[in-house]
Amino acid sequence: MPEHIPENSVGLVAPQTFQCNEPLTLNCGKTLDSFELIYETYGELNADGSNAVLICHALSGDHHAAGFHDAEQRKPGWWDGYIGPGKPIDTNKFFVVSSNNLGGCRGSTGPTSTNPATGKPFGPDFPLMTVKDWVTSQSRLADHLGIQNWAAVIGGSLGGMQVLQWSIDYPERVRHAVIIASAPKLSAQNIAFNEVARQSIMTDPDFHEGRFLEHNTSPKRGLMLARMLGHLTYLSDDIMGEKFGRQMRSEGVQYGFDVEFQVESYLRYQGNKFATQMNFDANTYLLMTKALDYFDPAAEFNNDLNLTMKQAQSDFLVVSFTSDWRFSPQRSREIVRALVSNNLNVSYTEVESSQGHDAFLLPNSHYETVLGEYLQRINTEVSA
Repeated sequence: MPEHIPENSVGLVAPQTFQCNEPLTLNCGKTLDSFELIYETYGELNADGSNAVLICHALSGDHHAAGFHDAEQRKPGWWDGYIGPGKPIDTNKFFVVSSNNLGGCRGSTGPTSTNPATGKPFGPDFPLMTVKDWVTSQSRLADHLGIQNWAAVIGGSLGGMQVLQWSIDYPERVRHAVIIASAPKLSAQNIAFNEVARQSIMTDPDFHEGRFLEHNTSPKRGLMLARMLGHLTYLSDDIMGEKFGRQMRSEGVQYGFDVEFQVESYLRYQGNKFATQMNFDANTYLLMTKALDYFDPAAEFNNDLNLTMKQAQSDFLVVSFTSDWRFSPQRSREIVRALVSNNLNVSYTEVESSQGHDAFLLPNSHYETVLGEYLQRINTEVSA
């Protein structure tokens, strides 16, 4: 094992591909005749398949949640601090599955995939997705893996919305639902942030109405601006002040529009990395933000969240963070109230953190303890 890979890592992992040849009818009315989901697994599935845990990713996440793809990779999967031997989601005890959402750009069928009807990338012709569509595709992956029900489905932010949808659509297949830093639907403010991000991309001259791949280019400036806006909403005012304050990059005011403050430099760096090094697909970004906007499971139940959650049967852990203003604790408590009104078993924790919305991805001893103890409770049930 390379020196930079710690002992409590899942180590070197390889993505796998699930080819589904059963047509999938989407909420938008269109049908995918077939599709692929790329996924990774960590740990071993036990004999009766009772220790399986599904990880649902957020907007720009993917299937690579833990470990390393090769010995040269220095940065591990996006939730490596929480998945692995002896970690809160302990791979010595659980079989963990993490897939890239349908419509993504990391290997699952999406806008960058070849459209069989044209022989060109789908681009803007790829149908819009909903959280409900993702959950349906994930249920087929579970079938493929021989998993009748999940010991737990876990996710933060947009991933938490998928967890909520799982508990509504497939209540008999989810024993525990862990919803982190999420909401039952977006606020008008959050929808507005997403629209500004989309307009940044769509008005980039290199967007070409979504057919930029056919023009051998990418709307990198638009993606950069969208990511910069995203980072503003993921961080809290306190953490930005703590990290950057009003620090200048050099002494004295330059009286110009180039980068002068450290916070400006940070945002430009993050935006540029997302658009160039990470090479995230612009059509996927548009699709993911629209799925966020559309999410509102109560709309099918007379806009009554209490009535909506009557469908659920699982136990729940709901976690929020004090400084998260994009998915505030108040939004988590809306979910908790609906669960309590239906006499469901629910644990709720509001974690003290200055990290903003990003806190669900970062180290925090209280958060790690809560998640680890809840997963240990699930393991006790599995082992009984």
